[in-house]
Amino acid sequence: MRLSHIIEEYYDAFQTRYGDKALPGQINALKAMLSCRTPDAGQIYTACPDCNHLQQHPLSCGNRHCPHCQNHETSQWIDRQQNKLLPVQYFMVTFTLPCQFRDVAYLNQRAVYSLMFSCVSGTLKDFGLNPRHLGAQIGMTMVLHTNSRRLDFHPHIHVIVPGGGVDPSRRQWKKKKGKYLFNHKALAKVFRGRFLDGLNKKKLPIPKGARPKWVVDCERVGAGLSALKYLSRYLYRGVISERNIIANQNGQVTFRYIDGKTKKVCTRTLNGEDFLRLILLHVLPRGFRRARDYGFLHGNAKKLLFLVQMILHVRITAIVRRPRPVFKCPHCGQPMKILGIKPAGAG
Repeated sequence: MRLSHIIEEYYDAFQTRYGDKALPGQINALKAMLSCRTPDAGQIYTACPDCNHLQQHPLSCGNRHCPHCQNHETSQWIDRQQNKLLPVQYFMVTFTLPCQFRDVAYLNQRAVYSLMFSCVSGTLKDFGLNPRHLGAQIGMTMVLHTNSRRLDFHPHIHVIVPGGGVDPSRRQWKKKKGKYLFNHKALAKVFRGRFLDGLNKKKLPIPKGARPKWVVDCERVGAGLSALKYLSRYLYRGVISERNIIANQNGQVTFRYIDGKTKKVCTRTLNGEDFLRLILLHVLPRGFRRARDYGFLHGNAKKLLFLVQMILHVRITAIVRRPRPVFKCPHCGQPMKILGIKPAGAG
């Protein structure tokens, strides 16, 4: 079931109910997904060099929230991250913003999301440098997610951390011992303090009734590749896969999801315009980076990462850029040659 068909059917109802509340970026994303892979998004003209067959192909919208687009970029991101993997145990740490702060986060997305990144990275970095915990500079890969499994607005940051770090004074690798990275209660306490202090400095309101204890989850995830693939699931594409939209009838849309506690498949049914509103809650501010690397995994720390790989005897292979999929001739099956591109909006 195509999301664009649902958008087309309920677009007017959405505008009537939520048009005055929707952000400009949300409307732009909605229009982009509506035109994706239609002539409105532009066209590409191809020809077969063998049988001279000519063909036109509608372009993708390229919007990072569209379920059809950015698959190539997702694969490239996994390739880059996989080339940084180390032969150590990995941990996933999840920092969740309490429900009382969701309204503040939604109304100040760029400021609050940036604050979350800085507080999470600073907290983990300081815990790693503390001699009682590790006494080393750690590396981190962070990805911001804004949705729960039910697609409600639920901002949280997942962090993939290799089990070890570089001793900045001795330039040595220190392996993290034990089954745990850091104490999750201590992480939550420090994160809470820094986040509230950051809100005060940005002069953003602190909601009343906010719980004193926040939740940080920390678990061991093995070699790390599976965790990276999990993080990439919504990295460059929308928050829902079209195969999980199972019904659209009588003005209502039904989708399925897996409950986090019971692991059972559940369904949720909403009016069409409310479903579109739910999807658009997770459109990020323009240009905001959802995924970021820190420590020796940062792009500016390539020499340090190379040193770590040498110490741990990692076989380093050159990254081969994945070729983009090619159009194949429907008659002879040969790759077609691109003649030209008609951009969106061209006459």
